[in-house]
Amino acid sequence: MLGMTEEGRYALRFERHLPYPRHKVWRALTDKSELRAWFVSVVDYDRTDFEPAKNANLTFAYATGDTPGHGVVTEYDPPNLLEYTWDNETLRWELTEDGENACTLVFVTTFDDKDMSGPLSEGWSTGLDQLADHLGKHPAQH
Repeated sequence: MLGMTEEGRYALRFERHLPYPRHKVWRALTDKSELRAWFVSVVDYDRTDFEPAKNANLTFAYATGDTPGHGVVTEYDPPNLLEYTWDNETLRWELTEDGENACTLVFVTTFDDKDMSGPLSEGWSTGLDQLADHLGKHPAQH
């Protein structure tokens, strides 16, 4: 769903019910080895433990060899909320428990160019499908 922020930016909102515990989904959103299985690029954090933290710098490396993207973690509240910038985009991942072994993921991407809404909608819809497929192929980890 396309909307507008108070700052006049465009926002696409996706909501997915996932039949997996929140800790498993959180790990898929934050662990570099899991991100490699479904995310569009490889994400590197500027910390030695390779986990996000507020104000951590991010590098988004592409398999195609394109110039890496950059960002900063702006919100970090495990296992509930992760928000970061990726060049001119802001990505916000919110998880809420939805029963004992399920959760709801609300993902919002915020951007400036309305013409990007179609490609971003298609791309993130595919990415969220890949996340769900990845989660279904791997047993829960604690």
